[in-house]
Amino acid sequence: MLLTYVDESYTDRWYWIGALLVPEAVAIPLSNALDEVMAEAAKTYGVGRDAELHGYDLFQGRTPWTGVPPRARIAVYNSALRAIGAHDVTIILRGVDRHGLTDRYGDTRPAHEAVLSNPAAHRSDLTRYRVDGTGGYRSRRLTRIVDTLHFAPSHASRLVQGVDLVTFLFRRMASGVGTDPREVTTNQRLWSWVEPRRYHSWCWRPSGRRMHEGPA
Repeated sequence: MLLTYVDESYTDRWYWIGALLVPEAVAIPLSNALDEVMAEAAKTYGVGRDAELHGYDLFQGRTPWTGVPPRARIAVYNSALRAIGAHDVTIILRGVDRHGLTDRYGDTRPAHEAVLSNPAAHRSDLTRYRVDGTGGYRSRRLTRIVDTLHFAPSHASRLVQGVDLVTFLFRRMASGVGTDPREVTTNQRLWSWVEPRRYHSWCWRPSGRRMHEGPA
């Protein structure tokens, strides 16, 4: 059985959602490995052992990383992605050009409100997909899902934090945020730990070409 952890990362223009597929036998070892990353950070940099691993906070030096030097924060990020990449997980990422979506379809709702914004509605949709199919011209029933969607606060799950790290970094790289050559090099080095685990990534640009097609 696979446990799938999902998170989103977006800017005004680009919206990405990432999924971290974790075999049940891997969930506890990977969670423990990320706990160890934080334990080492607590010992070395004085942050709390129960602090969360979030891409935005690590990049920007936000609480609880306020006062921790940039090199140290990148080192923590590096250790976390290295831990993720060392385990038998699968990464899938999908994105959309929100400006193109609005231009083509006139949909003014933010993408993050249209995806994973209403737990009850999404659980209902999943039930319908299992019974009646997904709809559309390629409709199919989802026959291999044994449970429903569970919405959990990130502080309760290192694996939710793990997919946050993955999705945040990929979104920065894919959307061209950070053009300084040093940052580009650093981001590529960080991503290299999980790149072998990336099965598929694709961005829909309604008014232009596709980006980052997979499998990798």
